[in-house]
Amino acid sequence: MQSNQADTLLRTVFGHGDFRGQQSEIINHVIQGGDCLVLMPTGGGKSLCYQIPAILREGVGIVISPLIALMQNQVEYLRQRGVRVAYLSSLLAQSEIEAVEQDLQANCYDLLYVAPERLLTPRFLGLLQKIKLSLFAVDEVHCISQWGHDFRPEYVQLSILQKKFPHVPRIALTASADMRTRTEIIEKLDLYKARIFISSFDRPNIRYRVVNKANERQQLLNFIKSEHHRDAGIVYCLTRKKVEDVAFWLSSKGVAALPYHAGLSAQVRKNHQQQFLSDKGKIIVATIAFGLGIDKPDIRFVAHLDLPKSIEGYYQETGRAGRDGLPASAWMTYGFGDVARLRHLIENTGTQAMVKQVAMEKLDALLTFCEAVTCRRIRLLNYFGESVPQVACGNCDLCLDPPQVWDGTVAAQKALSCVYRAGQHSDLDHWIDVLCGKYTEQVKRWGHDKISTFGIGKELNEKDWRKLFRQLMVLGYLTSSRNDIYSQRLTPASRAILRGEQTLYLRTK
Repeated sequence: MQSNQADTLLRTVFGHGDFRGQQSEIINHVIQGGDCLVLMPTGGGKSLCYQIPAILREGVGIVISPLIALMQNQVEYLRQRGVRVAYLSSLLAQSEIEAVEQDLQANCYDLLYVAPERLLTPRFLGLLQKIKLSLFAVDEVHCISQWGHDFRPEYVQLSILQKKFPHVPRIALTASADMRTRTEIIEKLDLYKARIFISSFDRPNIRYRVVNKANERQQLLNFIKSEHHRDAGIVYCLTRKKVEDVAFWLSSKGVAALPYHAGLSAQVRKNHQQQFLSDKGKIIVATIAFGLGIDKPDIRFVAHLDLPKSIEGYYQETGRAGRDGLPASAWMTYGFGDVARLRHLIENTGTQAMVKQVAMEKLDALLTFCEAVTCRRIRLLNYFGESVPQVACGNCDLCLDPPQVWDGTVAAQKALSCVYRAGQHSDLDHWIDVLCGKYTEQVKRWGHDKISTFGIGKELNEKDWRKLFRQLMVLGYLTSSRNDIYSQRLTPASRAILRGEQTLYLRTK
């Protein structure tokens, strides 16, 4: 009977003909009162996995969500479909909050969305103990992991749900969690007895592409105009200033682009988001504050002008493209400065040594993805522990245009030796000047025209040396100085190269 009711709801309320993948099994498990952890890619239909059980079970389902924008978007969507739903957030007036709380006690809702900060207050926990609860849904549950890309300390305290409400089923959901993060989710939320549902992380309609950063704005403009003219898309940048600069520049080139970041007023952010949602051809230039939970299925591309911090972050952000199943693009540009900047940020954070180590490992995994020479999709899926046939996907840049490789061992030895003999305290441009035998003021002032590596690299031009140094850094043979992101030093791994104990094959482009 419950399965038939779920099928009916799917068609009459949500407008879908059939469940996808594991949705039906997850929904039936929760309806029967079971706990579960759900890992499902963006666009895979995670929300239905708790929305339908909350409607069918007696009581109200409490959805814990990390972003106000996510709550507002989903509540508006559900209200349009006749679902009894509300949310509580800091944007509401006190009178509105009190009205929602009164309606909650009067059994007026099937679903209530709240932030973890509000849920954990003694007042709200006391309110929940007075009403009938159908379930707890912890959305974006990867936020519980201190190793994750989007850590929220409040999520760690959600273990209180099992203690205070032991008989209320819990469903934890995320689109991105590696094995370490999954383990931490289970431990922190006491989900040891919960069923784990893992859907494929593959998004076959998304074409992955990574390009070397040259003139990033012009590269982005060429990409948009040649492949996504008049399409909706998201461009991610690392800083608020860059977001505004890029949005203004794109607009000056005839591309409809709007900025979005946490420094803008709530009203401006709301207006820009609404324009993006309603206009098929709008582009949002944003920090990662934008996108989580945005229900716009026809986003045709996601572009990164700066590196994310991890594959989880990259996967979640690119997953906002092509949720309608039609062809979409994930396009990213990166260069030497991106690598140095992120490693410097990690080194200089005030976190524990173990957290820094994990952050560096995640960044290294992303850099390995960027510098891969074989199918990006296979590398992406393997990262999430998904075993797939080692067959080229045919829909990434490396499959469509396989890169050429060359034996860069001798060139790498020259580069590493130059860094060592130059004292490991200079920058990339200086090393290249030394290798190419250029008598610059700095080379002469420091006496580096007298060292043995001066002029030994004239067989390569400046562009080729720049690519080689980038790959040496990505592959872990060079690392940032603690005090200067552009000053590099040799790592222990470089010894095998310098001693000729290891052959090094590098990309030509």
